[in-house]
Amino acid sequence: MKKKFFIKIIFFLIFLPNISLSNDLGLGKEVAETICAGCHGVDGRAASGGNSALVPNIFSQNKEYLVVKLKEYKSGKLNHPQMTLIAQMLTDDQILNVSEWYSKISAELKLPE
Repeated sequence: MKKKFFIKIIFFLIFLPNISLSNDLGLGKEVAETICAGCHGVDGRAASGGNSALVPNIFSQNKEYLVVKLKEYKSGKLNHPQMTLIAQMLTDDQILNVSEWYSKISAELKLPE
């Protein structure tokens, strides 16, 4: 009896789903509101009045691109005075969550007529 119970516990622990808090839009929005909004806005539109090389618009950006760039700032591979410091404060889950948030913002493109 004990052996079957023990085997069930081991089996459960081995196949336990990942309970990571990554890819959570609510947590991503929280990071966007508290950390990113000052420059990029909660909606991903640069607060500097428009897209620039220093403060780009990040709405509708590819999630994997955002994750890679934030991790490159965090590691020091990319260097920017503010972004490097900010990225170093973020956990890996926060990076995934905020990247999920900004990637899910939709934008409508309108071609000139």
